[in-house]
Amino acid sequence: MSKSKSPESVKVVVRCRPMNEKERATKFERVVTVDVKLGQIIVRNPRASSAHEHPKVFTFDSVYDSNSKQIDLYDETFRQLVDSVLLGFNGTIFAYGQTGTGKTYTMEGVRNDPERRGVIPNSFEHIFTHISRSQNQQYLVRASYLEIYQEEIRDLISKDQLHRLELKERPDTGVYVKDLSSFVTKSAAEIERVMILGNQNRSVGSTNMNEHSSRSHAIFVITVECSELGVDGENHIRVGKLNLVDLAGSERQAKTGAQGERLKEATKINLSLSALGNVISALVDGRSSHIPYRDSKLTRLLQDSLGGNARTVMVANIGPACYNVEETLTTLRYSNRAKNIRNKPRINEDPKDALLRESRSPG
Repeated sequence: MSKSKSPESVKVVVRCRPMNEKERATKFERVVTVDVKLGQIIVRNPRASSAHEHPKVFTFDSVYDSNSKQIDLYDETFRQLVDSVLLGFNGTIFAYGQTGTGKTYTMEGVRNDPERRGVIPNSFEHIFTHISRSQNQQYLVRASYLEIYQEEIRDLISKDQLHRLELKERPDTGVYVKDLSSFVTKSAAEIERVMILGNQNRSVGSTNMNEHSSRSHAIFVITVECSELGVDGENHIRVGKLNLVDLAGSERQAKTGAQGERLKEATKINLSLSALGNVISALVDGRSSHIPYRDSKLTRLLQDSLGGNARTVMVANIGPACYNVEETLTTLRYSNRAKNIRNKPRINEDPKDALLRESRSPG
């Protein structure tokens, strides 16, 4: 059961937000059409010199238009992945796109409104509902929250917010963050509190693209351990890990109005996003013997999610207006390449560092 399954592709979905007030007031033209049935995004060039220029068409696993509901997105695209984490697989959900396209709305949504809750609170609810209904199994759920900001790693739930953490590697578990704190949580409300605490410490700054722009990559990690009596009469432990990744905005510096510190910061953000792009390209072209995971902290930390032992879903967020057509096309091309990455997920059985093992040992 824990043997490597046949390779499976990264699943890619695209969500297009509605026109916002600023775009409507400026009378920007809508250039994106979403064909939900065919799973296609169609982008028309607003500056097409010839009426004969065909629009660009991209096909994905699923596409969601501006009327899409948060719970439909979760049930159709993410529920299966979270179910597999409960079975002991690793899973990763990436939110990608330029600032202001709805990444944070997709991932977090509106917390106190069940209709508009995002992927993260829905996954909390899903995990703890599953645990409350389970029988003859013992579960332990822990949460960690980190930020990669200007190529430095910060523990968002640590008391010391000035401390920077290091990446280390172990032959059995791969790349990990040394000294990253983790909280054992017993309910959706408890894990939610961990996230709220971390969000208060996140690096958020204002640019022209979005006054609440997230200037860092944030990774919320949920580790689910499950102990169960096997047919051999022994207890067996499975450990699934869910990475929820909110990537920093992928816009071009010229548009953000960024200067000084902000510009330096944007350069580092774009550097790690282009490193992510290079890893995707190297994995997909089939000719590369070297995959440049080490070019950024982000790609090194997410090495398993890209071509390794994980099930991965990328949700790309785009805007519909002509003003952002270049960024929209960049996001779609980037996501289109990611569809061709092949991962090799397997169930993580009886790892040496399971906490449930320690809690059962005598003394």
